[in-house]
Amino acid sequence: MVVPNLITVLAVCAGLSGIRLAFEQRFELAVAMVLIAALLDAVDGRVARMLKATSKFGEQMDSLADIVNFGVAPALVLYAYLLDRAGAFGWIAALLFAIACCLRLARFNVMLEDPDRPAWKVDYFIGVPAPAGALLVLLPIYLGFLGVPIGAPFAIAASGFAVFVALLMVSQLPVYSGKSGLRIRRDMVMPMILGIVLYVALLFSYSWQTMAATAIAYLIFLPFSAVAYARREKR
Repeated sequence: MVVPNLITVLAVCAGLSGIRLAFEQRFELAVAMVLIAALLDAVDGRVARMLKATSKFGEQMDSLADIVNFGVAPALVLYAYLLDRAGAFGWIAALLFAIACCLRLARFNVMLEDPDRPAWKVDYFIGVPAPAGALLVLLPIYLGFLGVPIGAPFAIAASGFAVFVALLMVSQLPVYSGKSGLRIRRDMVMPMILGIVLYVALLFSYSWQTMAATAIAYLIFLPFSAVAYARREKR
């Protein structure tokens, strides 16, 4: 049981280190730490299931860690980099995002305990999940790294975007989770592996361009997810 909990602790360390690096004006490393925290969050649950080391303690710890890694850390990193230029409105946007993350995680935990929820709905989150929300809200930073001028107008727009992401997180929007897994045709396995390799190569070679494109692609994906949910619900 120690291994998955240790991974969760390391994720918290990464998120908190991102805050420190942001205060030191080392923003690229700060964003990288938030991304590492998201990666570790994706790993710890799977490791726990592989080792048959799941526990109530681990579930609670993971949820509390998510508040830090995907609510507090992205909000403070974004505020230190950009939102402070928008004055009080920027701080309000950061607060709303962090609080929305807490509300989103609390609702997720309650829904896990709902015995009447249809099995097919496990394939969907209600509202944008916290890790995705954290990666989305950092989109203005990706654009800033790519040369978008950082000033008061951009800061105000970024504040509005942070509020928009916060609303997506607490909304009733169904978002495909992929938790049940996808059956991939045999003839598509090799192209899929090549696609993943290409994405990783782009991520290492053109990090911020790739992250910006990923965030925009995720936003485009959301309406299609809602349509698919409506069709399944109708059936």
